[in-house]
Amino acid sequence: MIVTIDGPAGTGKSTVARILASRLGFEFLNTGAMYRAVAFACLQQGIDLNNAQAVGHVPSSLEIVFANNRLILNGHDVTEEIRGQQVTQMASQVAANELVRQRLVELQRAAARGVNLVTEGRDQGTVVFDKAECKFFLTASAEERARRRQRELLEKGEEVSLEELLIQQELRDERDETRACSPLKPAEDAVIIDTTPMSLEDVAAYLENLVRKRID
Repeated sequence: MIVTIDGPAGTGKSTVARILASRLGFEFLNTGAMYRAVAFACLQQGIDLNNAQAVGHVPSSLEIVFANNRLILNGHDVTEEIRGQQVTQMASQVAANELVRQRLVELQRAAARGVNLVTEGRDQGTVVFDKAECKFFLTASAEERARRRQRELLEKGEEVSLEELLIQQELRDERDETRACSPLKPAEDAVIIDTTPMSLEDVAAYLENLVRKRID
C-alpha cells in the first residue's frame, strides 16, 4: 500500500508522515528532503540556479540514501544542513526544474517497489503515485505555518522574524503552486485536513484511523 501526504511547507506533513509510517510499520519517504539535498549540492558546487541545464544534471551525480530518519548525501550526513534557511529557499527553485523532477520521481518510484510506503511531498498524490490507495493533503493557516517554521529555526539557533518568514513562505507557495511542472495542488481524490488547531500527533492518529479502515 502507498499512502501519500502532500501540502505546503509548515503543515506538518514530514512529521506526520514519519509518525504514521512508524505506527503502521511502513517505510517512510521524505521527498522534500531529496529536493533540499539537490539544492544543498548546488550550493556546495556554486551552481547558478538560473542555469537550468546545470541544475538539471546535478541529481545524476548524487547518491541519496535515507537511514534511520537521516539523509546521507554521497556518504555524508546532511540532515541538519539541508534544513537551513538558505537551502530552504533554494529548494523550491530546484523543485521547479523539470530535469531534476524527472530524476527524483524515478528514485521515488523505485523506493516504493515491493514495500508499504508513506511518502510526503507536493506532488506525491497527483503525479508520482497517482494510483495510491490513500491520499491526504494537509493545510494550515499562513500564520501557524510560519510559527512552526520559526520554532524549528529557533531550535537550531537561527532567529528569523515572523514577518520575514511569512514573506518567504508566500513567495515559496506562489512558486510551488504556479510552476509548470507538477504544481502543488490536492489530488482530486485526496482527503484534505486543516492541521491548524491540531497537534501533529493527533493528525497522525486521525490519518492512521483512515488508513486502517482502508486496509480492513
